[in-house]
Amino acid sequence: MTKGIDYTGIAVVYICHDGKGNILMHKRTERCRDEHGCWDCGGGGVKLGEKIEDALVREVKEEYLVEPLEYALLGHRELFREHAGQPTHWIAFDFKVLVDPERVGIGEPDKASDIGWFPFRNLPDPLHSAIPDTFADYDHHF
Repeated sequence: MTKGIDYTGIAVVYICHDGKGNILMHKRTERCRDEHGCWDCGGGGVKLGEKIEDALVREVKEEYLVEPLEYALLGHRELFREHAGQPTHWIAFDFKVLVDPERVGIGEPDKASDIGWFPFRNLPDPLHSAIPDTFADYDHHF
């Protein structure tokens, strides 16, 4: 059974920032599930028996090699998308996460070819298709 396809998946999505208006993003590689070459913020699935906040800390450490200095739940969204021609269903818990920009690195080089800091109102192209709606929902937080 596949998470998000055979049953509803639960994910954490994190918008890492430096406290000065800059957002950390990574460029997706061909090894990612979809949207190769697009810039994305970060996210991952919650494991069975794992608390949502523990999943958040684990995912940020795995992806960016850094522990959150602080974080806040922004909200949640129900996502109905398509992957490889199949409908998917996810519930995403969205977080604003402060990290130390001096300690950030690429923790999953098979999934991220590059990382960068961008002003919230001047993001790189091309963006992952979910980013505009996600960021629009939380514009007033940055």
